[in-house]
Order: sequence, then structure tokens, then C-alpha cells
Amino acid sequence: MTIEVIRPGLLTSVQDLGRFGMQHFGVPVSGAMDGYALRVANRLAGNEYNAAALEVTLAGPVLEFLDDTLVALTGGDLEAAIDGKPLPMHRPVWVARGRRLSFGRCITGCRAYLAFGGGIDVAPVLGSRSTYVRAALGGLNGRALVAGDRIIVAGNTQAGSARASCSKLRDLPAFSRDGFAAPRWSVQVRTERLLLRPQRIRFVAGRHWEYLKAGVRAAFTSENFQVSASSDRMGYRLEGVRLESGERGEIHSEAVAFGTVQLPPDGNPIVLMADRQTIGGYPRLGEVASVDLPLLAQLKPGDALRFELIDLADAQELAHAQAVALEQIAASIEAGMSE
Repeated sequence: MTIEVIRPGLLTSVQDLGRFGMQHFGVPVSGAMDGYALRVANRLAGNEYNAAALEVTLAGPVLEFLDDTLVALTGGDLEAAIDGKPLPMHRPVWVARGRRLSFGRCITGCRAYLAFGGGIDVAPVLGSRSTYVRAALGGLNGRALVAGDRIIVAGNTQAGSARASCSKLRDLPAFSRDGFAAPRWSVQVRTERLLLRPQRIRFVAGRHWEYLKAGVRAAFTSENFQVSASSDRMGYRLEGVRLESGERGEIHSEAVAFGTVQLPPDGNPIVLMADRQTIGGYPRLGEVASVDLPLLAQLKPGDALRFELIDLADAQELAHAQAVALEQIAASIEAGMSE
């Protein structure tokens, strides 16, 4: 199955869950900014969690389907439509050959994930199909999509089973009338927190948190910050109250993670994201709780956020609850496809 890129959008790239096991060589993990949304999209399309899909950012592409294709769309609501008719989210959808998918404005969030039954067929680079543009690794020739690209959908047993389960959708009147068809059921993905402003982002104190004066720590957790226009997949630069780092002595560079909050000399915090470097030498104020990384990933320039300090045990409990919820979603998808 093949999909042609008519217009590429602002930043549309092939992503899976990331390039793990290479950071000691200086190779960033990359991968989906909102890994939770990617996992749900892949399961809806009948794929393993780590299958390659499209990450659509802010202004989406126009894609033409050259074959009947099973897709699933999750993440932010970017007004996806098939030939002008809204594309249902959070469920498998059969799209007919010759139809075009387009995107409009951001309703909630800023990143959507489009999975294809079988996953995107590009060659893995260092164990991942994720695109890392700065080093031209992975994806389609190591770059974001451009007009004229052709996306090839792979075939595998699991996705083939999902396509067979959903093939009856093509017998519905909507498929011939609208060019796509979806089941009545959808997974229950809670999206109300995407609308919260300022967004609450929970974090665990970092190695240098205690270096800050008490007043600075209080300001970090009580003041609102905004995502700067200079933010990208590597890191979110935050604007707001400037924080004094205090006397901390020399700090050696050390490993950083998705969600590490750094404090550079200008006093404006930086939150490291999917395309982050592997080490950093700025003071580490904290680590964003993994449960809130998807929320952070859906913030766009100008959006407000506020940090909330939690302890490590709470962060671990939240991560466990999220993992359980994801498995429950996967089970509900399997049940829906067997109906």
C-alpha cells in the first residue's frame, strides 16, 4: 500500500518509539514526542507499539491514498478530514483509494499520530526508523516529508489480522459514499487535560534542585511559564520569571533524559525533549514525570504551563497506572476488532 505526499505540512516525520541503546555513542533517542498517542494509534491499526507512523506537527500534510488503507489517528485534534469530511479519531478507519487526507487548525494539542496497518516501511537505522533531522538519520532519507514522497506501508501477520477484522467496514455504505468507514466504537482516551491552561506538569527534584535558594524554588513551582517560539523537538525553551541559579561551583556534563529541566545562565529553564542531546552541563532542576511527558509534548509555542513538585514514589505510581491504562486500552481494541 502506498500514500503520496501532496503537501508536507510544517513538520511531518516518520517516528517510532526511539533509537535506544545508542546514547553512549552520542546518538540521541529521538522517537515520538507523544509516545502514548503513538502506542494507541499503532494498536488501533493492528501494529506493535513500536511500529513507524507519522508525527504531524501544528500544520499537517495533504496525503493521497493510492490504495485502500487501514489507518488510525490519535494525539492532538488537528481537524483531520478526508476530502473535507472529518476523520474519526481513536478508532481504526478504512480509507479508500484516491481519497485525500488533510489537516486544519489545532483544536487541542499540536501533534497528531497517524498509524497505518502494517507500519511505515523504511529501513531501520541503528535499530530505529525514527527520523533525527539534525544528523539525517532514519525516516525517509533522514528528513521530514516533502511533496512527492511516497510512503510505503509494510505487511505483517498481526496487521494483516487487523485488516481482516476491519475489512467489513468496506462493505458499509459510508465507504462508497464518503470514501472512508469506521466502527461505532472508539477507545476512551481522556483528552480534557489537553485543554488545561496553564498545563500542570509534574516533576521530580533533580540533582541540583537544592542548590537553588528557597525563593527561587518557590517561584519555579508557583509562577506560570510559556513555551517559547524557539522551542523544537530537541527542547522547550521557557519564558517567564528568570531564575537565579545561585552558587553551585563547577558542574560536569552528565547524562540527560527526556524531560530533564535545565537552568542555563540566562535564567530561562529548558525542558529537554525527544531529540535531546545525550549529555548536558547546565544545572538539572528536575525530571518531568513520565506520565506528563505526553501532555508536555502537546504544548505549542505560547502555551502556558506550571510545574508541580512530586516525589519519586508518586511518579512511579503514576507511571504504573498509565501503563495499566494502556494495556486496558489495548484489550478494548482487541475486543472491538473481534466483534
